[in-house]
Amino acid sequence: MNRPLELWGGLECTVARVGDDYRDQSLETGHYDRIADLDRIAELGIRTLRYPVLWERISPESPNRTDFSWHDERLAHLQKLDIRAIAGLCHHGSGPHYTHMLDPAWPELLARHAANVAQRYPHLDLYTPVNEPLTTARFSGLYGHWYPHGTSYEAFLKILVNECKATVLSMRAIRKVRPDAQLVQTDDMGKTFSTPTLAYQAEHENQRRFLSFDLLCGMVDRDHPWWNIFLENGVAQDDLELLLEADAAPDIIGINHYLTSERYLDERMARYPEHHWGGNGRHRYADAEAVRMPLPPSELGPAARLREVWERYKRPMAVTEAHHGSSRDDQLRWLTEIWKDVNTLRNEGADIRAVTVWSLYGAVDWNSLLTRRNGFYEPGPFDVRAPEPRRTALAHAAEALARTGTFDHPVLDRAGWWKRDIRFYKPPARQSKSCWLADAPRQILITGATGTLGRAYSRLCDFRGLNHVLLSRQEMDIADPKSVSEALACYRPWAVINTAGYVRVVEAENDREACFRENVIGAEILARACADLGIPLVTFSSDLVFDGTLGQPYVESDEVNPTTVYGESKAEAERRVLAAHDKALVLRTSAFFGPWDRYNFVWSILNTLSKGEGVRASLDVVSPTYVPDLVNTSLDLLIDGGTGIWHMANIGETSWRDLAAMAAERAGFDPGLVTDAGDLPALNTALFTERGILMPRLDSALDRFFIDSEVEWSDDALKIAAE
Repeated sequence: MNRPLELWGGLECTVARVGDDYRDQSLETGHYDRIADLDRIAELGIRTLRYPVLWERISPESPNRTDFSWHDERLAHLQKLDIRAIAGLCHHGSGPHYTHMLDPAWPELLARHAANVAQRYPHLDLYTPVNEPLTTARFSGLYGHWYPHGTSYEAFLKILVNECKATVLSMRAIRKVRPDAQLVQTDDMGKTFSTPTLAYQAEHENQRRFLSFDLLCGMVDRDHPWWNIFLENGVAQDDLELLLEADAAPDIIGINHYLTSERYLDERMARYPEHHWGGNGRHRYADAEAVRMPLPPSELGPAARLREVWERYKRPMAVTEAHHGSSRDDQLRWLTEIWKDVNTLRNEGADIRAVTVWSLYGAVDWNSLLTRRNGFYEPGPFDVRAPEPRRTALAHAAEALARTGTFDHPVLDRAGWWKRDIRFYKPPARQSKSCWLADAPRQILITGATGTLGRAYSRLCDFRGLNHVLLSRQEMDIADPKSVSEALACYRPWAVINTAGYVRVVEAENDREACFRENVIGAEILARACADLGIPLVTFSSDLVFDGTLGQPYVESDEVNPTTVYGESKAEAERRVLAAHDKALVLRTSAFFGPWDRYNFVWSILNTLSKGEGVRASLDVVSPTYVPDLVNTSLDLLIDGGTGIWHMANIGETSWRDLAAMAAERAGFDPGLVTDAGDLPALNTALFTERGILMPRLDSALDRFFIDSEVEWSDDALKIAAE
């Protein structure tokens, strides 16, 4: 095709009603209050943007009253930036409180909003009146997640037809103002696979997945297998006949595809976690992600689904959402995989115009489909948890794809988790090498092979498909320039993570020379060597660079004032590393605890309590840090290109005594066995951050410690083990 593939952008802007509670993603991600977000998007080179012009925002109280003030400013700014907007009029919402998707008046009311928008902004020529009609109808009419919380086929099909009718009426209203306006119609596209027993259910769902496009394209006539199903469920024949006119057939079919979009149905339920169990009234079965099954790779994924849509409709297409809520490496892998798949299909002759990076400013609580307010945030190209939205690696990828059509990063040498063996519920006996996308994958060099942190990095790099080498002091002595130079030349890492160092805080008071050799001289030598080669470096500091007398948690800009030799060594190391290397990332952290070794405070407390003994713990206040959270978050930050000092501990300061009591209670031990050590006045070296809250809360980390731990800590389990 002559036209180059474009990179579009999109913002998660859902206004969803759950019961009487409205959720607005533009508010929750902060975009509503940041017009400068549009400038950041323009800087990426994006020139087409899915943008909200939502009914619930403009006419919240009455269809006769409108407030365009927010949109006036932003749509004018988009014009100034030369960004073409695709106006979204209803994004997963049920509309304002005075209507809902089962209301027969809903289509006419949305069309009135569409007319108001077109008259106000005659320059707009791309519209999505209803985002993902089929998906919204399933979630609102069949599964009961969103208002009006239907749980029947009747509600589902009536909502779907109402949405499609609203799209037709809206486009008719818009084209009275702008005759050349185009419909960009989006929907999720997956496929259902099954065992032979459930083939009938899979076939039903595989017909159903096309319904929104079939309806709008005028394909649901009397010969269509769903015509009678609609009528049997109370859909008005007049509405079906209206859609046969196909005057709102999509000008661009927008396909959204997620790893959860493809399903596998299996009546052998015991093979799957209980949250996948369900049924259809005829059979009980598990409904699991198809990617977790050993199906032929050619039958799964974006390319297969896009090819099906192209062959069915032969209309211009775009990928209108490309997003994966996962680690940063897998987010990059997903985006670039879709980009490559689309180019392959274009070479086959498919008219696919664009890939849309989604969501530019992230999303909140989509892991629960917005039904719970947990504050679970998934970043996109920008992470809004910083004082100003911070560019992630996805932003760098988006900019490269928008401007040059190509992007490279070392993490792309391996395939995403959905193509590695970890995706299977039952891993194969022999490890597959099909996920290796480079003959010699680039790797990370990790120091500290014998330490808690080094081993944790190695373990989680394996899990995330990040090639790495883990070196002991014998293999690379960081305080020996020759040893460092030889190791870097041998392994040629794309990044270095330094977890080596002197960690015996008390002994350091009488062992200053050894402490400074490892923590200061070694860190500086490694930083200089990495700087000379242009290699990013991650190294670690401590809360003990502070004296604990501030009376509140410390942030990155607070002045250091160590009172111990160990603290002095870390403060001096920070200074020297940052002076030597402008791409160094220095992570201050505190009070490790983790599920995979015994060398941490929480394990020690639980071990003592398991013997029926009481424990005494300090009243000093710290910020406990769950090692898996530290490793995963810092890997994301490394991939993003983070530099400088960051405080990285779980959110929630506590004393050592209270930490011990919380762990005891969760394990089923008597927290009354934990007493304080009487060490008043207590010091407070807790850490907070002014650069961006990236780490989960402490209570969540403690809960996951007991899930992830390789020891069953409950009182009953320990009694059974003892017997």
